Amino acid sequence: MDVPNRPTGRLSTLAAAYVVARRDFVAILWSRSFIFFLLGPLFPLLVGTLAGTIGQRVQETADRPVLGMAMSPADTARMVKAEQSLSDQLGPNMPELVVVRQLAPGEKFDPAAAMKNNKANLAAIVTGTPEHPVLTGSSDRIANWEGRVGLLAAQALERNPTNYPEVELAGIATTRADQTHGQMVTAQIGQTVLFLLMMILAGMVLSNLVEEKSNKIIEVLAAAIPMDAVFLGKLFAMLAVSMVGITVWALVGGTIWFAAGHSLGDYPAPAVGWPTFLALGVIYFSMGYLILGSLFLAIGSMASTVREVQTLSMPVTMLQLLNFFFASFAMAQPGTWIEKAAMIVPFSSPFTMLAHAAQDPALWPHALAIAWQLLCVSVLVKLGATLFRKRVMQSGPQRSKKRWFWQRKGAGAATAKA
Repeated sequence: MDVPNRPTGRLSTLAAAYVVARRDFVAILWSRSFIFFLLGPLFPLLVGTLAGTIGQRVQETADRPVLGMAMSPADTARMVKAEQSLSDQLGPNMPELVVVRQLAPGEKFDPAAAMKNNKANLAAIVTGTPEHPVLTGSSDRIANWEGRVGLLAAQALERNPTNYPEVELAGIATTRADQTHGQMVTAQIGQTVLFLLMMILAGMVLSNLVEEKSNKIIEVLAAAIPMDAVFLGKLFAMLAVSMVGITVWALVGGTIWFAAGHSLGDYPAPAVGWPTFLALGVIYFSMGYLILGSLFLAIGSMASTVREVQTLSMPVTMLQLLNFFFASFAMAQPGTWIEKAAMIVPFSSPFTMLAHAAQDPALWPHALAIAWQLLCVSVLVKLGATLFRKRVMQSGPQRSKKRWFWQRKGAGAATAKA
Protein backbone atom coordinates (compact mmCIF):
# COMPACT_ATOMS: atom_id res chain seq x y z
CA MET A 1 0.00 0.00 0.00
CA ASP A 2 1.34 3.40 -0.96
CA VAL A 3 2.05 5.64 1.97
CA PRO A 4 1.00 9.26 1.30
CA ASN A 5 3.73 11.88 1.38
CA ARG A 6 3.89 13.52 4.73
CA PRO A 7 5.27 17.00 5.38
CA THR A 8 8.69 16.94 6.94
CA GLY A 9 7.91 19.92 9.16
CA ARG A 10 11.10 21.81 8.15
CA LEU A 11 10.71 25.11 6.36
CA SER A 12 12.61 26.06 3.24
CA THR A 13 15.47 28.52 3.50
CA LEU A 14 13.47 31.48 2.19
CA ALA A 15 10.41 30.68 4.29
CA ALA A 16 12.52 30.25 7.41
CA ALA A 17 14.39 33.49 6.65
CA TYR A 18 11.04 35.29 6.41
CA VAL A 19 9.98 33.92 9.80
CA VAL A 20 13.23 35.07 11.43
CA ALA A 21 13.06 38.49 9.73
CA ARG A 22 9.45 39.04 10.82
CA ARG A 23 10.25 37.99 14.38
CA ASP A 24 13.27 40.31 14.70
CA PHE A 25 11.57 43.21 12.92
CA VAL A 26 8.48 43.17 15.15
CA ALA A 27 10.53 42.64 18.32
CA ILE A 28 12.83 45.59 17.60
CA LEU A 29 10.13 47.88 16.24
CA TRP A 30 7.94 47.57 19.33
CA SER A 31 10.75 47.81 21.86
CA ARG A 32 11.26 50.89 24.02
CA SER A 33 14.87 51.26 22.97
CA PHE A 34 13.81 51.74 19.33
CA ILE A 35 11.96 54.96 20.25
CA PHE A 36 15.15 56.38 21.76
CA PHE A 37 17.08 55.11 18.76
CA LEU A 38 14.80 57.15 16.49
CA LEU A 39 14.99 60.24 18.66
CA GLY A 40 18.77 60.14 19.02
CA PRO A 41 19.83 61.64 15.64
CA LEU A 42 16.92 64.10 15.56
CA PHE A 43 18.36 66.36 18.25
CA PRO A 44 21.70 66.93 16.46
CA LEU A 45 19.76 67.35 13.22
CA LEU A 46 17.48 69.97 14.78
CA VAL A 47 20.38 71.84 16.37
CA GLY A 48 22.40 71.70 13.15
CA THR A 49 19.49 72.94 11.06
CA LEU A 50 18.77 75.84 13.40
CA ALA A 51 22.45 76.76 13.59
CA GLY A 52 22.79 76.61 9.81
CA THR A 53 19.69 78.74 9.26
CA ILE A 54 20.76 81.36 11.77
CA GLY A 55 24.30 81.35 10.41
CA GLN A 56 23.02 81.79 6.87
CA ARG A 57 20.85 84.76 7.88
CA VAL A 58 23.77 86.34 9.72
CA GLN A 59 26.05 85.80 6.74
CA GLU A 60 23.47 87.27 4.36
CA THR A 61 23.17 90.33 6.58
CA ALA A 62 26.89 90.76 7.14
CA ASP A 63 27.98 89.97 3.57
CA ARG A 64 25.31 91.77 1.62
CA PRO A 65 26.34 91.70 -2.06
CA VAL A 66 27.21 95.08 -3.55
CA LEU A 67 26.54 96.40 -7.06
CA GLY A 68 29.45 98.51 -8.27
CA MET A 69 29.15 101.32 -10.81
CA ALA A 70 31.71 102.85 -13.15
CA MET A 71 30.26 105.60 -15.35
CA SER A 72 30.84 109.21 -16.23
CA PRO A 73 30.24 111.75 -13.43
CA ALA A 74 26.91 112.90 -14.91
CA ASP A 75 25.61 109.34 -15.40
CA THR A 76 26.87 108.39 -11.95
CA ALA A 77 24.90 111.20 -10.34
CA ARG A 78 21.71 110.14 -12.13
CA MET A 79 22.10 106.48 -11.16
CA VAL A 80 22.81 107.34 -7.50
CA LYS A 81 19.75 109.57 -7.37
CA ALA A 82 17.64 106.80 -8.89
CA GLU A 83 18.93 104.30 -6.32
CA GLN A 84 18.03 106.64 -3.48
CA SER A 85 14.50 107.16 -4.79
CA LEU A 86 13.89 103.42 -5.23
CA SER A 87 15.45 102.23 -1.98
CA ASP A 88 12.30 102.94 0.05
CA GLN A 89 10.09 101.09 -2.45
CA LEU A 90 12.21 97.96 -2.98
CA GLY A 91 13.92 97.71 0.41
CA PRO A 92 16.38 94.79 0.69
CA ASN A 93 15.57 93.63 -2.85
CA MET A 94 17.55 96.55 -4.22
CA PRO A 95 21.31 95.87 -4.02
CA GLU A 96 23.56 98.42 -2.39
CA LEU A 97 25.07 100.67 -5.04
CA VAL A 98 28.73 101.68 -4.69
CA VAL A 99 30.61 104.01 -7.03
CA VAL A 100 33.76 102.19 -8.07
CA ARG A 101 35.11 104.84 -10.41
CA GLN A 102 33.94 107.98 -12.21
CA LEU A 103 35.27 107.68 -15.73
CA ALA A 104 36.71 110.52 -17.73
CA PRO A 105 35.67 110.89 -21.39
CA GLY A 106 37.31 108.12 -23.43
CA GLU A 107 38.75 106.34 -20.36
CA LYS A 108 38.82 102.55 -20.57
CA PHE A 109 37.74 100.45 -17.62
CA ASP A 110 38.02 96.67 -17.07
CA PRO A 111 35.16 95.49 -14.79
CA ALA A 112 36.54 91.93 -14.46
CA ALA A 113 39.89 93.16 -13.16
CA ALA A 114 38.18 95.56 -10.76
CA MET A 115 36.08 92.72 -9.29
CA LYS A 116 39.13 90.52 -8.72
CA ASN A 117 40.89 93.21 -6.70
CA ASN A 118 37.85 94.66 -4.94
CA LYS A 119 37.51 94.94 -1.16
CA ALA A 120 33.88 96.03 -1.10
CA ASN A 121 32.27 92.60 -1.68
CA LEU A 122 31.35 93.52 -5.25
CA ALA A 123 29.06 90.94 -6.86
CA ALA A 124 28.66 92.78 -10.19
CA ILE A 125 29.59 96.07 -11.86
CA VAL A 126 27.40 98.15 -14.14
CA THR A 127 29.13 100.24 -16.80
CA GLY A 128 28.13 102.02 -20.00
CA THR A 129 25.35 104.61 -19.80
CA PRO A 130 21.80 104.65 -18.41
CA GLU A 131 20.58 104.40 -22.02
CA HIS A 132 22.68 101.27 -22.59
CA PRO A 133 23.86 99.74 -19.28
CA VAL A 134 26.33 96.82 -19.29
CA LEU A 135 26.21 94.43 -16.31
CA THR A 136 29.35 92.37 -15.63
CA GLY A 137 29.54 89.59 -13.05
CA SER A 138 28.92 85.92 -12.42
CA SER A 139 26.28 84.36 -14.63
CA ASP A 140 23.79 83.61 -11.85
CA ARG A 141 24.20 87.02 -10.22
CA ILE A 142 23.77 89.12 -13.37
CA ALA A 143 20.75 87.07 -14.44
CA ASN A 144 19.19 87.82 -11.04
CA TRP A 145 20.03 91.52 -11.13
CA GLU A 146 19.19 92.26 -14.78
CA GLY A 147 15.70 93.54 -13.98
CA ARG A 148 16.86 95.67 -11.05
CA VAL A 149 19.56 97.36 -13.11
CA GLY A 150 17.00 98.02 -15.85
CA LEU A 151 14.71 99.57 -13.24
CA LEU A 152 17.54 101.76 -11.97
CA ALA A 153 18.39 102.92 -15.51
CA ALA A 154 14.73 103.69 -16.28
CA GLN A 155 14.43 105.72 -13.09
CA ALA A 156 17.65 107.59 -13.94
CA LEU A 157 16.23 108.45 -17.36
CA GLU A 158 12.87 109.33 -15.78
CA ARG A 159 11.08 107.02 -18.18
CA ASN A 160 7.75 105.27 -17.91
CA PRO A 161 8.13 102.24 -15.60
CA THR A 162 7.13 99.95 -18.47
CA ASN A 163 9.82 101.31 -20.78
CA TYR A 164 13.06 99.80 -19.49
CA PRO A 165 16.35 100.13 -21.38
CA GLU A 166 17.88 96.85 -22.50
CA VAL A 167 20.62 95.63 -20.16
CA GLU A 168 23.61 93.93 -21.78
CA LEU A 169 24.87 90.98 -19.74
CA ALA A 170 28.65 90.66 -19.91
CA GLY A 171 28.83 87.20 -18.38
CA ILE A 172 29.01 83.57 -19.43
CA ALA A 173 26.18 81.11 -19.03
CA THR A 174 26.70 77.91 -17.11
CA THR A 175 29.82 76.28 -18.50
CA ARG A 176 30.75 72.64 -18.63
CA ALA A 177 33.31 73.24 -15.90
CA ASP A 178 30.65 74.74 -13.59
CA GLN A 179 28.31 71.81 -14.28
CA THR A 180 31.05 69.25 -13.59
CA HIS A 181 32.00 70.97 -10.35
CA GLY A 182 28.38 71.09 -9.21
CA GLN A 183 27.80 67.41 -9.97
CA MET A 184 30.97 66.51 -8.07
CA VAL A 185 29.67 68.41 -5.04
CA THR A 186 26.40 66.43 -5.21
CA ALA A 187 28.36 63.18 -5.57
CA GLN A 188 30.48 63.98 -2.53
CA ILE A 189 27.43 64.83 -0.41
CA GLY A 190 25.72 61.60 -1.52
CA GLN A 191 28.77 59.50 -0.64
CA THR A 192 29.11 61.08 2.79
CA VAL A 193 25.43 60.63 3.71
CA LEU A 194 25.52 57.01 2.51
CA PHE A 195 28.63 56.24 4.55
CA LEU A 196 27.30 57.83 7.74
CA LEU A 197 23.98 56.01 7.53
CA MET A 198 25.66 52.66 6.97
CA MET A 199 28.10 53.05 9.86
CA ILE A 200 25.40 54.27 12.25
CA LEU A 201 22.89 51.53 11.44
CA ALA A 202 25.07 48.49 10.74
CA GLY A 203 26.05 48.16 14.39
CA MET A 204 22.54 46.96 15.26
CA VAL A 205 23.31 43.64 13.58
CA LEU A 206 26.18 42.96 15.97
CA SER A 207 24.33 43.90 19.15
CA ASN A 208 21.30 41.81 18.21
CA LEU A 209 23.37 38.73 17.39
CA VAL A 210 25.51 38.90 20.54
CA GLU A 211 22.40 39.29 22.70
CA GLU A 212 20.75 36.21 21.21
CA LYS A 213 23.95 34.19 21.52
CA SER A 214 24.15 35.00 25.22
CA ASN A 215 20.50 33.95 25.64
CA LYS A 216 21.07 30.69 23.69
CA ILE A 217 18.37 31.67 21.21
CA ILE A 218 20.67 31.09 18.24
CA GLU A 219 21.13 27.44 19.19
CA VAL A 220 17.36 26.96 19.27
CA LEU A 221 16.94 28.59 15.87
CA ALA A 222 19.81 26.61 14.38
CA ALA A 223 18.23 23.37 15.52
CA ALA A 224 14.95 24.23 13.80
CA ILE A 225 15.92 25.99 10.58
CA PRO A 226 19.00 26.22 8.32
CA MET A 227 21.71 28.60 9.49
CA ASP A 228 21.65 30.38 6.13
CA ALA A 229 18.02 31.27 6.85
CA VAL A 230 18.97 32.67 10.26
CA PHE A 231 21.57 34.89 8.66
CA LEU A 232 19.29 36.05 5.85
CA GLY A 233 16.42 36.72 8.23
CA LYS A 234 18.53 38.81 10.59
CA LEU A 235 20.11 40.76 7.75
CA PHE A 236 16.83 41.73 6.14
CA ALA A 237 15.16 42.41 9.49
CA MET A 238 17.90 44.88 10.38
CA LEU A 239 17.67 46.38 6.89
CA ALA A 240 13.90 46.87 7.31
CA VAL A 241 14.39 48.47 10.74
CA SER A 242 17.03 50.78 9.26
CA MET A 243 14.65 51.80 6.48
CA VAL A 244 12.01 52.68 9.07
CA GLY A 245 14.54 54.82 10.92
CA ILE A 246 15.72 56.56 7.74
CA THR A 247 12.12 57.24 6.71
CA VAL A 248 11.32 58.87 10.06
CA TRP A 249 14.51 60.94 10.00
CA ALA A 250 13.93 61.98 6.39
CA LEU A 251 10.35 63.07 7.06
CA VAL A 252 11.23 65.10 10.15
CA GLY A 253 14.44 66.54 8.73
CA GLY A 254 12.86 67.24 5.35
CA THR A 255 9.95 69.07 6.95
CA ILE A 256 12.31 71.29 8.92
CA TRP A 257 14.55 71.80 5.89
CA PHE A 258 11.74 72.78 3.52
CA ALA A 259 10.09 74.94 6.19
CA ALA A 260 13.35 76.91 6.40
CA GLY A 261 12.96 77.85 2.73
CA HIS A 262 15.38 75.34 1.21
CA SER A 263 14.78 73.09 -1.80
CA LEU A 264 16.65 70.59 -3.97
CA GLY A 265 17.18 73.43 -6.42
CA ASP A 266 19.73 74.86 -3.97
CA TYR A 267 22.08 72.02 -4.93
CA PRO A 268 23.45 71.10 -8.37
CA ALA A 269 21.23 68.46 -10.00
CA PRO A 270 22.88 65.04 -10.52
CA ALA A 271 23.38 63.75 -14.06
CA VAL A 272 20.60 61.14 -13.75
CA GLY A 273 18.13 63.60 -12.17
CA TRP A 274 16.97 63.83 -8.58
CA PRO A 275 14.26 61.10 -8.62
CA THR A 276 16.59 58.48 -10.12
CA PHE A 277 19.48 59.58 -7.90
CA LEU A 278 17.41 59.22 -4.72
CA ALA A 279 16.10 55.81 -5.85
CA LEU A 280 19.65 54.62 -6.56
CA GLY A 281 20.66 55.97 -3.15
CA VAL A 282 18.10 53.69 -1.48
CA ILE A 283 19.28 50.69 -3.53
CA TYR A 284 22.97 51.27 -2.88
CA PHE A 285 22.33 51.80 0.81
CA SER A 286 20.57 48.43 0.88
CA MET A 287 23.44 46.74 -0.96
CA GLY A 288 26.11 48.34 1.19
CA TYR A 289 24.21 47.58 4.37
CA LEU A 290 23.78 43.91 3.43
CA ILE A 291 27.47 43.58 2.53
CA LEU A 292 28.65 45.25 5.73
CA GLY A 293 26.01 43.44 7.78
CA SER A 294 27.23 40.10 6.44
CA LEU A 295 30.71 40.90 7.73
CA PHE A 296 29.36 41.99 11.09
CA LEU A 297 27.33 38.79 11.39
CA ALA A 298 30.47 36.74 10.76
CA ILE A 299 32.29 38.79 13.40
CA GLY A 300 29.43 38.31 15.84
CA SER A 301 29.63 34.55 15.33
CA MET A 302 33.20 34.58 16.64
CA ALA A 303 32.50 36.87 19.60
CA SER A 304 30.76 35.92 22.81
CA THR A 305 30.98 39.20 24.71
CA VAL A 306 30.52 42.88 23.92
CA ARG A 307 34.24 43.48 24.49
CA GLU A 308 35.15 40.88 21.90
CA VAL A 309 32.68 42.44 19.48
CA GLN A 310 34.33 45.83 19.85
CA THR A 311 37.79 44.35 19.42
CA LEU A 312 36.88 42.38 16.29
CA SER A 313 34.69 45.06 14.68
CA MET A 314 37.27 47.86 14.94
CA PRO A 315 39.43 46.57 12.02
CA VAL A 316 36.33 46.20 9.85
CA THR A 317 35.26 49.76 10.68
CA MET A 318 38.70 51.09 9.79
CA LEU A 319 38.75 49.13 6.54
CA GLN A 320 35.31 50.49 5.67
CA LEU A 321 36.63 54.00 6.27
CA LEU A 322 39.51 53.26 3.88
CA ASN A 323 36.99 52.00 1.31
CA PHE A 324 35.09 55.27 1.64
CA PHE A 325 38.29 57.24 1.04
CA PHE A 326 39.08 54.99 -1.92
CA ALA A 327 35.65 55.67 -3.42
CA SER A 328 36.05 59.41 -2.81
CA PHE A 329 39.41 59.38 -4.57
CA ALA A 330 37.95 57.39 -7.47
CA MET A 331 35.16 59.96 -7.80
CA ALA A 332 37.76 62.53 -8.86
CA GLN A 333 39.20 60.11 -11.46
CA PRO A 334 36.22 59.36 -13.75
CA GLY A 335 36.85 56.90 -16.56
CA THR A 336 40.18 55.66 -15.15
CA TRP A 337 41.16 52.21 -13.91
CA ILE A 338 40.94 53.57 -10.36
CA GLU A 339 37.22 54.24 -10.74
CA LYS A 340 36.67 50.82 -12.35
CA ALA A 341 38.53 49.11 -9.50
CA ALA A 342 36.42 50.97 -6.94
CA MET A 343 33.29 49.83 -8.80
CA ILE A 344 34.40 46.18 -8.64
CA VAL A 345 35.50 46.04 -4.99
CA PRO A 346 32.21 45.15 -3.25
CA PHE A 347 32.87 47.26 -0.14
CA SER A 348 33.52 50.47 -2.10
CA SER A 349 31.15 49.76 -5.00
CA PRO A 350 27.99 51.36 -3.47
CA PHE A 351 29.80 54.64 -2.75
CA THR A 352 31.48 54.73 -6.16
CA MET A 353 28.31 53.94 -8.10
CA LEU A 354 26.27 56.58 -6.27
CA ALA A 355 28.91 59.17 -7.16
CA HIS A 356 28.90 57.85 -10.74
CA ALA A 357 25.14 58.46 -10.90
CA ALA A 358 25.73 62.10 -10.03
CA GLN A 359 28.33 62.51 -12.79
CA ASP A 360 27.14 60.27 -15.65
CA PRO A 361 23.56 59.93 -16.97
CA ALA A 362 24.04 56.33 -18.22
CA LEU A 363 21.95 53.78 -16.30
CA TRP A 364 23.23 50.44 -17.63
CA PRO A 365 26.37 50.44 -15.38
CA HIS A 366 24.08 50.52 -12.36
CA ALA A 367 22.25 47.37 -13.46
CA LEU A 368 25.59 45.52 -13.67
CA ALA A 369 26.78 46.94 -10.35
CA ILE A 370 23.59 45.95 -8.51
CA ALA A 371 23.75 42.40 -9.90
CA TRP A 372 27.41 42.15 -8.84
CA GLN A 373 26.66 43.44 -5.35
CA LEU A 374 23.80 40.95 -4.95
CA LEU A 375 26.21 38.15 -5.83
CA CYS A 376 28.70 39.43 -3.27
CA VAL A 377 25.99 39.57 -0.61
CA SER A 378 24.98 35.95 -1.26
CA VAL A 379 28.60 34.77 -1.10
CA LEU A 380 29.32 36.67 2.12
CA VAL A 381 26.15 35.36 3.76
CA LYS A 382 27.11 31.82 2.83
CA LEU A 383 30.63 32.27 4.18
CA GLY A 384 29.31 33.83 7.37
CA ALA A 385 26.86 30.99 7.95
CA THR A 386 29.60 28.43 7.36
CA LEU A 387 31.90 30.20 9.78
CA PHE A 388 29.15 30.30 12.38
CA ARG A 389 28.55 26.57 12.12
CA LYS A 390 32.25 25.83 12.52
CA ARG A 391 33.00 28.28 15.29
CA VAL A 392 29.84 28.19 17.40
CA MET A 393 27.69 25.21 16.57
CA GLN A 394 30.77 22.96 16.04
CA SER A 395 29.04 21.12 13.25
CA GLY A 396 31.81 21.57 10.71
CA PRO A 397 34.51 19.03 9.84
CA GLN A 398 36.62 18.14 12.87
CA ARG A 399 40.13 16.79 13.16
CA SER A 400 39.19 14.22 15.81
CA LYS A 401 39.66 11.31 13.43
CA LYS A 402 43.14 12.46 12.56
CA ARG A 403 44.09 12.83 16.21
CA TRP A 404 42.58 9.44 16.98
CA PHE A 405 44.69 7.89 14.22
CA TRP A 406 47.92 9.28 15.67
CA GLN A 407 46.84 8.35 19.18
CA ARG A 408 46.18 4.79 18.02
CA LYS A 409 49.54 4.63 16.31
CA GLY A 410 51.30 5.87 19.46
CA ALA A 411 49.37 3.42 21.60
CA GLY A 412 50.36 0.54 19.28
CA ALA A 413 54.04 1.48 19.53
CA ALA A 414 53.86 1.63 23.30
CA THR A 415 52.28 -1.84 23.39
CA ALA A 416 55.02 -3.24 21.15
CA LYS A 417 57.75 -1.87 23.45
CA ALA A 418 56.06 -3.44 26.44
